[in-house]
Amino acid sequence: MRSYPMYMIILLCMAILTIDILAFYWLQSIIPSITNPLIKNIIYISFWFFSIGLITSIIILKIRLDKIHPQRKQLIISSLYGLTISSFIPKIIFIIVISILYFTNYVVSNTESLFFIPAIGVLSGFLPFFVILHGIFRSLYRFKIHHSKIQCTVIPESFDKLRIVHISDLHLGSFNFRYHILDRAIDLINDLEPDFIFFTGDLVNNFAWELKGWTEILSKLSAKQGKYAVLGNHDYGDYSEWKTASKKKSNLESIKYFYKKIGFKLLLNESDIIEIKEEKMAILGVENWGNPPFKQYGDLNKALKNVEEIPFKILLSHDPSHWNEEVVRKTNISLTLSGHTHGMQAGINLKNKKWSPIKYKYKHWAGLHKEQNQYLYVNRGLGWLGFPGRLGMRPEITFIKMEKI
Repeated sequence: MRSYPMYMIILLCMAILTIDILAFYWLQSIIPSITNPLIKNIIYISFWFFSIGLITSIIILKIRLDKIHPQRKQLIISSLYGLTISSFIPKIIFIIVISILYFTNYVVSNTESLFFIPAIGVLSGFLPFFVILHGIFRSLYRFKIHHSKIQCTVIPESFDKLRIVHISDLHLGSFNFRYHILDRAIDLINDLEPDFIFFTGDLVNNFAWELKGWTEILSKLSAKQGKYAVLGNHDYGDYSEWKTASKKKSNLESIKYFYKKIGFKLLLNESDIIEIKEEKMAILGVENWGNPPFKQYGDLNKALKNVEEIPFKILLSHDPSHWNEEVVRKTNISLTLSGHTHGMQAGINLKNKKWSPIKYKYKHWAGLHKEQNQYLYVNRGLGWLGFPGRLGMRPEITFIKMEKI
């Protein structure tokens, strides 16, 4: 909330209050079916107690934000975010549905249907509320393995049937040092027996202190050939205020050093060559490169410098926008791995069909994409940020098999 001025917080609170007033107005049209006055009063008091309490908490948090310890601050903000979403969205849906039911000509001319309005109105509010609760308490840590097979002509014989695990966007600060949560994810990854594990950035939310205690947990990740990583936009500390430039730099250096502690090679606009039986593949990694307002630290030409003659190349680049802007049709990189979008932590995944509101911001936001002989895979993220839930967009472990054709 630090980056938002007070007037925006006030506007948010006014929006919440306006929706609550409208929701309460329509709630009163349903409540008369309840004859017990005690139950009515309990419903009314509970409604406004929650509403006023939420608005008050948001304003107090904004006023006291600088005095709260960063660790506690993240927990409080995420909790308020979850409460706001779980209250705001169901009420909006409730208002829209019940307004349509009351004001359409069909309802007006068919008074018998008024009997169903209370039931439909309540359902329209409670159903999305329970969906959101499921996303917070059930889906948030239900890790899902997404399988993909990529066939490529330039894969050397020695790298045929290559097994790759791709993970992204851990945002460890959001776990609030609950280390056991990732145990199952690590077991799922290791059971896949990958040749390589690739991590495509956003290890933290902002601060290096978020990494405390995670060394032992993440060191358990095992790959036969190697583990590689790049930085994401949140790893640079750009979303926090720093007393001095040296403190910000020290924070970044601590994050970089953490990768050494867990056995990952961090690629900073550079490449690494893997050779088996005199055949080679190149692994490239660029620093974060995104369209504004995201900064462009990445330098793909620098990463390509010593590997241009190697036909089979895999690029790690946090933001999928980079693929369309600098990679596809402009290089001969076979596979690019990205994250960043989280699939907005909300959407629909039905077999081969997927949808999320994030598609209106990012052309490539989840899953596998291909143009001619070049591939991009966008991971939906293993962690979370902001809203402490996932609605139809479970945390992802990507398993890719590379095959020569």
